[in-house]
This record gives sequence, C-alpha cells and structure tokens, in this order.
Amino acid sequence: MKRKQFANYSLLFGIVLIITACAKPIPWPASPLYDFSKYENEKSSIISIDSVKKLLQGHYAHYDVVSYEDTTTKTPMLTFIISYGFSDFYLDDNNDLILSQRFVRASHKINQKMITSEFSDESVQAIQPKHQKVEISEKDGQWHILRPPTPTLLGINGDPLQALSKDRNDPNLTDPDGDGNPGVTVNINIGKIIKGEIYITRREIFTYYLQLNNDGTLTGHVQDDSEQFIVGASKKILDQPSNNFQHPSTGMNPILLVPVSDDIDTLEELMAIRDELFPKEPNFF
Repeated sequence: MKRKQFANYSLLFGIVLIITACAKPIPWPASPLYDFSKYENEKSSIISIDSVKKLLQGHYAHYDVVSYEDTTTKTPMLTFIISYGFSDFYLDDNNDLILSQRFVRASHKINQKMITSEFSDESVQAIQPKHQKVEISEKDGQWHILRPPTPTLLGINGDPLQALSKDRNDPNLTDPDGDGNPGVTVNINIGKIIKGEIYITRREIFTYYLQLNNDGTLTGHVQDDSEQFIVGASKKILDQPSNNFQHPSTGMNPILLVPVSDDIDTLEELMAIRDELFPKEPNFF
C-alpha cells in the first residue's frame, strides 16, 4: 500500500513538473498598473492639518493590489493579491486621526493559466487589523497620510510583535475560517488534475502610503512585509514551502480609497457598485 501511495505521489509530482515546465512564463505588465497622476498632480487648497483631519473623517471603500513573485517553482510564479474592504477615519479623544479597516474579499491572479488559488471570504474577513493612528504631512502642496505597520496574526494566537511560529504543532494554532483545519485554508487547482487545500498562518504587516486628492479619494501604494507559514495540506504534494517576495515597484502595489455612504458596509453592497468605484482588476492574460 505504501509503495502504491508513493507511486501515486510521484506521478502527481511528475504531472506538476510537466505543467510547470511547459508553461510559458507570462511577464509582469508594465508599471504602474493604474495611472493616478491626474489626481495626484493637483495641488491641494487645504492649508492646515486640522482641516485635513476634518475632511478625511468618514467611510471609504477600499481596494488594493499587492504583487508577489514566488521563486520556489520551476517557472517563477507571479501573483496579484487583490483586496476589497472598508476603511474608516475618525478622531479619538486626543484629536488623533485613526484608521480602522475591515476586509471582505480577496482574489488571486496567477501568471500560469493551469494553476488557480482561492482564499475564502471567511478567511479574508478573519483578518482584523488594529485601529491605527495615521501620520499626516504636507509636501509640495500635497497632503500625505502614512499608516504605520501594525503586525496582526491570522490563524494563530500569540504575540504579533514576535516572528511567526514555524511549529506545526503549536498549541496556539486557531481555525478562524471555521472549516475544521488549522490556520486559514487556500484552495489550489493545478491543471484541473490536482485539487486540494493548503493550510497557512500569517503575520500581516503592511504599511500604507496615501495621498489626499482634490476629489476626496486617497491613492498611493502598499508595502507588505508579512510572514506566512504552511502548517499542512490536504495532499502531500501540495505541502511545499513557498518563498514569496513583493514586487519592488510602488506602481505594482496600488491602493485606492473612495468615499462612500455609511449605508454601504457589506460585501454584497460593495460588489454591486465595484465597477463604479474601482478600475478593472489587473490580469496576466
């Protein structure tokens, strides 16, 4: 039985190697993915930080793209992670401007047609970033907003200021998406031949560099220093380490916040007006 099982895994691994080897490497599209310059080049008429704080308070639809490359595959795998959610700015008792966030959906785009991955809405919604004070500055007549990084754990409890645990038997592992598996689940489909799940934990560490535009939108880029660990998989062949790193161009990692009514606060409501608010998702094909 063990020999048969080993033979099956060897066959599957061979299939993956063939698929990967035959896949033509699709390059990154040109940077930037979106041209926000017509908004960002306009000088602001606001002259004080207090006025900026007053203007920024409110409810925003959130859209960002983070571009990654994984060098562990034979053909480098390039991926867009596209996130949707809501961002809210409010003043606290110290008159500091605070940013709170809630993510509702994320989609993956990969540069190999025969490989797809999917992150459930439940997994995305389990991400709970800390409410964070933002830093406001002015340069060359434009107002900039910095959201500093606030490490947040996903799929495991512990101290988010410490490095992510690499222990698959860590007693602090959790099941935030409620599917009965440790960590959060990523569904993988390779060539419609291999379907399975990967179970991961993450230490989310992201920084937003934003600019306030005259139309009320905020545009900029995301810097992602997150850590990820694979704690298991539904198939042995999928239980492989990965080595993702973010594309260095800021134009490949854009973020856009658009003011919306407070009444729009669910995934369904956001997706219903998605095309009115945001540009098309980037793609490799």
